[in-house]
Formats: sequence, C-alpha cells, structure tokens
Amino acid sequence: MPEQAVAVAGGIIGGILLFVLLGITTYLLWKRIFRLFSYEKLINPVKTTNANAIFQDQANSETQLKSTSRSRSVPFIIPPTLRGRDWTHLTNEEQVQEDRDPYMTPQSGPRSSFHSLAGAYVVGTINPDLYKFPEDKSETDFPDGNIGRLWFSIEYEQESERLLVSLIKVRKLQPPADSCSPFVKIYLLPDERSYLQSKTKRKTLNPQFDENFVFQVSSKMLLQRTLKFLVYHVDKQKKHHLLGQVIFPLKNEALTEDNKLVIWRDLEKENLEPPSEHGDIQFSLSYNDYLGRLTVVVLRARGLKLQEESPAVGVYVKVSLMNHNKFIKSKKTAALLGTPNPVYNETFSFKVDQTEMDTASLSLSVLQSNKGEKTLLLGRVVVGPFMYTRGKELEHWNEMISKPKELVKRWHALCHST
Repeated sequence: MPEQAVAVAGGIIGGILLFVLLGITTYLLWKRIFRLFSYEKLINPVKTTNANAIFQDQANSETQLKSTSRSRSVPFIIPPTLRGRDWTHLTNEEQVQEDRDPYMTPQSGPRSSFHSLAGAYVVGTINPDLYKFPEDKSETDFPDGNIGRLWFSIEYEQESERLLVSLIKVRKLQPPADSCSPFVKIYLLPDERSYLQSKTKRKTLNPQFDENFVFQVSSKMLLQRTLKFLVYHVDKQKKHHLLGQVIFPLKNEALTEDNKLVIWRDLEKENLEPPSEHGDIQFSLSYNDYLGRLTVVVLRARGLKLQEESPAVGVYVKVSLMNHNKFIKSKKTAALLGTPNPVYNETFSFKVDQTEMDTASLSLSVLQSNKGEKTLLLGRVVVGPFMYTRGKELEHWNEMISKPKELVKRWHALCHST
C-alpha cells in the first residue's frame, strides 16, 4: 500500500513538471512569433511612404523592396516639425549650406558613414587653437652664442629657516670635447668656502639632475644672499673644466613656503682675468632714443679692497648722471654687508634727450659705509663719449649707441682717482 501511494505521488509531480515545461515552451514560441509579426509591421509602411520625403539614396532602395520580400536598409525620414529648416549635409568634401525647398529630394553626393547611418548634420566647428596651452619655448629658443641653460627652483621654510634649492636640469651645454660628463656646484654667497655638489651625469649635453639641496640661513640674512651655480665638465683624466655659471640674487624674490619658484637662466662665462688693483664692476647700458631714456643695470663687483672686513661693513654703488661735467642726478643700490664680491642686479633709468648724448656721461662709484663713520670710496669708473673717456669705457658707450634698446654688458676696472 505505501508503495502504491509513492508511485501515485511521483506520477502527479511528473505530470505537473511536464505541464509547466510545455507552458514555458509555448510562451517562448508565442513571444518569438509576436516579434516577427511586429518587425513585419514596421517594414511594410515604408513601401507606401511619399518618395519626396525620403533621401534619394533611400528611394533607390525602396525600388528594390518591390522585387524582394525584405530589405536590410532602414530609411531615415525627416520629421515634419523639422522640414522647414535648412541643414548642412555632412560630406567628405566641402560642406555647403543650400537654399532649397525642404520638401524636394536632396541631390545625391558623397556621404560619410555618419550620414548614411544616422543622418548626422554639422551644427558647428571647434577651433583647436583656442584650446592650446601656451607653448614653453625655454627649451627651443636659444640665442646665438649661448653656452647652456640651467633650470632650478627655490623655496624658503620660515619656521626652520631653510632655503630649499632644487637643481632640475641643464640643456645645450658646449663642452671643449665631444663627450661631456657634467656636474654642478652650488654656493650661497658671500660664503665661497663651502658648497653643495650634484652627482655627475655621464656622457650627456642635456643632463637631468632632479636633486634637492638645503641651505641653513636666517630670514634676516636671506635677502642679502646670492645663489651661485657653477657647471663643470669632468674629462677622462678626471680634470674639472668650468663650462659656465649662473648668479642669482635672492633679494628681489618673494620666497615663502607656498610660493615655489621655478626659474631658468642662461649660463655665463666666468671672468678668468685676475681682478684689477682696486677691483672690477660689471654693469649693462641701454639707450632708448624714442623715449630718451638711459638705463643702467648694476650687476656685480669683484675683488673689492674693503678697508675693514666685518659683517657691519656695507658696500653699495652710486650711479651719477653728468652733463658737461656738471652733476645732474644720482641713484644708488642697496648696501650689501661684508663681502668683497657683492651681487646687485639693480636697474636705474635717467631721462636724457638724444641731443645731450654727446655731452652726457655716467659715473659709477663703489662706496663702503661703516656705522657712525665716514663713507670710503673703494673705486670709480666713468663711461661716456669721446669727450670724457677712452678705451673700454668709450667702446662700451659707443656700442650702446649703436644698439638702441639692447642691454650691452661689460666688466670695467675700478680706479681710485676722485
């Protein structure tokens, strides 16, 4: 008896499962037939559409529909709400805006894949020049006679009183031989006894350093300091050859923790001549004949014979404009403390008419000041026309006149005559 009950229950369950399976199969077949019927309904009305509202290439496919039961192409019809507008067709050739009857069949022509597939139209163009970043020409524009260019960054930590210097790279070095293995020494002037040195990069004219250096300097003395970079080449005999230098005074820079300055400077050749008896001064001259403006840039001095070497000693340069040996106006640099090789990089301008250039002259005097004591003259140089000067001073003046609006830079020996 129990076995018969089990057999009856199994038969009932099997019948239910078979019924469910047949129901699912019937539903899937019905759904497939319904989709095919819907697709036929979608295709059939296209055959009766007015040909004037269809593009000519699609009208050609309509003719083929009459002889075939089904076509693979689906025509695109302009909605009635958009028929009153003018459209520009997206083509592979020139895009032309046509004035035409919107109900007329468009002329056939080359079409892009966008047009044939989706009836795409041009709605505007983008000017790529408006989205370009400014091009950095610092690695491509090198003046004639350039011997290299150095990139670095500086940052000052106020709390720890640390000057952070990052040596980034050097480009376009001009070594004495074909191969070059450069390295860089970094000084914080006026201290010329200690320095920090980079690693040597082997066989490259464009070394990439990416090295960081730290100088400990108080915030009070920071603006009195000057960074000096010396770029050397090591030859096969391990001898060091100076390729160029960069002098960068810190007094004109806003150094903060939130303001990291990335700077590049062209290398300059070091003046290998020994200092003159009373020292030397380097400055640039420029004259703008249109504005009647004479510009003097006091760069630096070297080999000064200080009367007393102490941190309290200040050295500055006084620039005086003279006309017929009569004093007109004077300006002076900031006083730098305790160094025989001060770096100024200060610019001064004087109003001088073009008719006065044959009688005007400039006097640059290097002076030493002590607290509570008389100012001492360390040296002086005068540049001007033939009436007042000869030699290098006259050459500097004449070169300035021959190159208007250009800065002409030269070294001059100081003399002690008053």
